[in-house]
Amino acid sequence: MSELHKFIFDGLPVRGQLVRLTDAWQDLLRRRAANTQTGAYAPPVAELLGEMAAAAVLMQGNIKFDGALVMQIAGDGPVKMAVAEAQFDLRLRATASVAGAVAPGARLADLVNARGKGRCAITLDARNRQRGQPPYQGVVPLVDESGAPIDSLAGVIEHYMRQSEQLDTTLVLAADEQVAAGLLVQRLPVQGQANLSQSSVARDEDRGGAPAIEDDYRRIAILARSLRRQELLGLDADTVLRRLFWQDRLLRLPPLAGSQGPRFACSCSRERMAAMLKALGRQEAESILDEQGRIEVGCDFCGQQEQFDAVDVARLFTPAARQPPQTGVVQ
Repeated sequence: MSELHKFIFDGLPVRGQLVRLTDAWQDLLRRRAANTQTGAYAPPVAELLGEMAAAAVLMQGNIKFDGALVMQIAGDGPVKMAVAEAQFDLRLRATASVAGAVAPGARLADLVNARGKGRCAITLDARNRQRGQPPYQGVVPLVDESGAPIDSLAGVIEHYMRQSEQLDTTLVLAADEQVAAGLLVQRLPVQGQANLSQSSVARDEDRGGAPAIEDDYRRIAILARSLRRQELLGLDADTVLRRLFWQDRLLRLPPLAGSQGPRFACSCSRERMAAMLKALGRQEAESILDEQGRIEVGCDFCGQQEQFDAVDVARLFTPAARQPPQTGVVQ
């Protein structure tokens, strides 16, 4: 079962989360493989998308945003666009658009940043956003401050958090065909942190105040980065946290799982697909009908396919007041 674990380091302004996507991730991959138009993802693409899904859940769980958090990576490699979306209640979905061959073992630079033009965008789309009000979006290139390519998704998101949120963040991500997982630790501002006990504050003042807290975060970050890929994918959350932070006291919330935890879900519907078709315009829709006899619209996230024939298209572009009553409807 997919799980999200939240914890805070007692006496320190450092919080963390660990996510393990199992059934949610396998469901997503299974739907993609069953899509006869696309087929399964190549392993490097699946790994990137799994890391994105895990990262999106971690970031959503971190900010408790009332809406959708959408992570997008676009570039000039064979992966033209990869998207992972985590809703406020941890429903998630993800997809990637691939054009061209993907070499075995391809890394982030090979997939989306072949000529240094890749970008990562994080969009926060509030549920109560007013009409005409744009969602918040932050964009960073897939290069660091010196212009050197960043070779991992975790590095890109750490860079994003430093640039947009001014928060020191350490992130470890991994994915295979069974599990997509991630560990996040983040340093918080000292002011107002309820987890700082009086004894810990006095202890840090004796050790030099802010420099001591900096040393503590640096130590925790080093421990987090020591987590190996096979450990993150293969060990349960309790074992990972106990092995890494055995000398710290973690204050842990109950894990979020099942209907309260990360799970695959798609918001597509025939009505939304019809709206997308309507946005194409009547001339374009009728042109497709003349050529193919029907219009097939598919969801890239879940693989659902809907067909629209000439009657459907005519009804779509006919004002409601002029449409004949549907059969079987009691007036």
